[in-house]
Amino acid sequence: MKQHEIDVLLSDEDDHLKKLHKIVLESIDAEKILVQNLQKVEPDNSSFSQKISDKVAKFGGSWRFIIFFLSLMAVWIFFNVVALTKYRFDPYPFILMNLVLSCIAALQAPIIMMSQNRQEEKDRKRSENDYLVNLKAELQIRSLHQKMDLLLEEQIKSLYDSQMKQFVLLKEIIAKIDNK
Repeated sequence: MKQHEIDVLLSDEDDHLKKLHKIVLESIDAEKILVQNLQKVEPDNSSFSQKISDKVAKFGGSWRFIIFFLSLMAVWIFFNVVALTKYRFDPYPFILMNLVLSCIAALQAPIIMMSQNRQEEKDRKRSENDYLVNLKAELQIRSLHQKMDLLLEEQIKSLYDSQMKQFVLLKEIIAKIDNK
């Protein structure tokens, strides 16, 4: 009888381990699917013109550009006001300077927009990756909850079984005491 009880306990423990292994294998399969779906951040395969537009956008949106351009305009205006008449290439009201500024603005705006569109695409891929990583973490947490629930269930079951055995032993002891 005692050997049978030991075999039953070992069998229960074996079933318990099989359930844990199944949960682990399911979580590994779910992780494989997520890892395969992660968007790879591709190396920079930008064309020469795209790299140029990125550099122009980076420089055009910096304080260096603003300071450089304000300095250039100040020199331009100063030279055309102070220089002798024959050396002035853009006298007041600085029509040539207005034309140059308009051309720079007309060219710089679409270049900056192209650069922003590429950056937006990179950001979108990064946010998809973040979502998949968060989903993976959520699946791992669920798997841990399942494991904990299973462990608690098995622990409660084994505690209940041991209490039942103790009650049987107590009944046997009481019966032996009453017989004496």
